Amino acid sequence: MIKTLFVIAFMSISYIAKAQSTDTVKHSPVRTLTYEQYQGYLKGTYNDDMAYVAEVHHYPMPEKVLKYKKELGLSPEQIAKLTEINIHLHRLRLQIGGSIIANEKALDLMFAQNTVDDGTLIYYTNRHGLYQGELRNALLQACVATKKAITPEQMKLFDTLQKPN
Repeated sequence: MIKTLFVIAFMSISYIAKAQSTDTVKHSPVRTLTYEQYQGYLKGTYNDDMAYVAEVHHYPMPEKVLKYKKELGLSPEQIAKLTEINIHLHRLRLQIGGSIIANEKALDLMFAQNTVDDGTLIYYTNRHGLYQGELRNALLQACVATKKAITPEQMKLFDTLQKPN
């Protein structure tokens, strides 16, 4: 009986330890952002399909076109232009992402410290909308510039390469 209880206890402890080691959920340091959103803003990679309207109408993201530079036969000038567009977009994403994180931290702190008032709340929520708009504009501007940097034939080939087999 004691031996059975010991085995059950050991198995339970092993199971709990294994579950804890494999189920490590990463949390964002900002409560109002998921870990993925936070990391995306921090690294300059978050876009949440904000460029979908451009991409669906054949205005591609620069990094996606650069991925197929050989298949598309991009010239050195085109590669340089698309790289410049992509670098500029990444800088904007980092800058705007940092502003979004700072804004979310300010909102969180305001509520946590119970210092919410109408004026401050209006200010920070309007800032949130402004930052989201700036990010979307940066993404869409990059798509427009990318379309201008490639030929119509390259665009058709790019569309073909993007289609799932």
